[in-house]
Amino acid sequence: MKNMKNWQKNLIAAAILVVVCAGIYMNWMYNNAQSAGDFTDTLDTEKVMSQDGILLETEDVSSGDTVMEYFAAVRLSRQQARDSAVELLQEAMAYGESTDNSASSAQLEQIVQTALMEAQIESLVIAKGYTDCVAYMSDDGISVAVASPEGGIQQTDVSLISDIVLTQTELSLDQIRVVEVV
Repeated sequence: MKNMKNWQKNLIAAAILVVVCAGIYMNWMYNNAQSAGDFTDTLDTEKVMSQDGILLETEDVSSGDTVMEYFAAVRLSRQQARDSAVELLQEAMAYGESTDNSASSAQLEQIVQTALMEAQIESLVIAKGYTDCVAYMSDDGISVAVASPEGGIQQTDVSLISDIVLTQTELSLDQIRVVEVV
C-alpha cells in the first residue's frame, strides 16, 4: 500500500513537471515568433529606396561557383579575419602592460558583439524566407548579401532587410548596403 502511494505521488509530480516544461517551451516558442515579427509595415518604402536611403547592389556569382559556395566562402573569410584579429589582441594582452589590456579587452568585446549582431541579422533574414544571407559590419556600416529570391529582390525585400538591420543595430539607413547574390 505504501509503495502504491509513493508511485502515485511520483506520477503526479512527473505530470506536473511535464506540464510546466511544456508551458515554458510554448512561452519560448511564442516569444520567438513575436520577436521575428513582420517588419514590412514599419518602414516607408519610398524613404528606404530614396537617394538618401540604402544602397542596393547585385553580386553576380557566374564564375562557376554556386550561390551556396559564395556564402560559405564569405563566412569562412570573415571568420578567418576575426580569428586573426582575436589572436593578435590576445598576444598583445599577454605581452602588454595592464593599461593596454583594458583597451584590448574592449576590442575583443567589440568583435564579439559585432559577430553576435551579424549572426542575429542573418538568422532573422533567413527566418523571413530567404535562402541564405551573410552580414558584414564595418566601421562605416553594414553589407547584407542575400541570395536572390525568385523574381529578384524587390522594394519590399529591401525594406524588410533594412528594417531587420535597423532593429538589431544603431545604424542609419545610409549605412546599410543590401547586395543581391545571383
